[in-house]
Amino acid sequence: MVKIGVLALQGDYLEHYQVLKSLGGVDPVIVKHSKELSDIDALIIPGGESTTIGSLIESRMLSKPLVEFMETGKPVLGTCAGAILLAKEVVDRVVGETKQYTLRAMNIRIMRNAYGRQRESFIATVNIEDIGEVRAAFIRAPIILEAREPARITGYLNDSSLGRHGVAAREKNLYAVTFHPEITGDIRLYNYIIQQAKR
Repeated sequence: MVKIGVLALQGDYLEHYQVLKSLGGVDPVIVKHSKELSDIDALIIPGGESTTIGSLIESRMLSKPLVEFMETGKPVLGTCAGAILLAKEVVDRVVGETKQYTLRAMNIRIMRNAYGRQRESFIATVNIEDIGEVRAAFIRAPIILEAREPARITGYLNDSSLGRHGVAAREKNLYAVTFHPEITGDIRLYNYIIQQAKR
């Protein structure tokens, strides 16, 4: 039985938990403290409010345990706000450079709130390297502006105003997607992370 943790500080963690619970051979684990990290095979950092989740990571002294977990080589998936928290550099569409807390784990540059008020939420199909087509829900989503080695962009979306831009990235065992896979019922991304956790 593969144990997949969901960081449960704020945001859509219950939705991820329910999806994982519906899959066979998976034992989902709610992660609120560092002790829970020692007993899981992979971790999901959910969407929500990235500044709030970041503040809670800091106040609960989870920064070091989370980074140490990533260094074990076990898979970590950050979705939407979770992708922002994995990034080394974050900018905002309106205010530009931000000083917000992140785990600085992936060598990617992300723009928050990239689509603006006109397109706060939409659903699109994204082709992700090694996974295939995934039905993805974008809700006040960021975009991946740049990936530097050893990170690489693994999924793109074409947009009339933003052009072709990154929506998925990978750096070794770390995966960032700017959308919410828990909303559409598409389990391909989850199945991929589960397979990586079994290796």
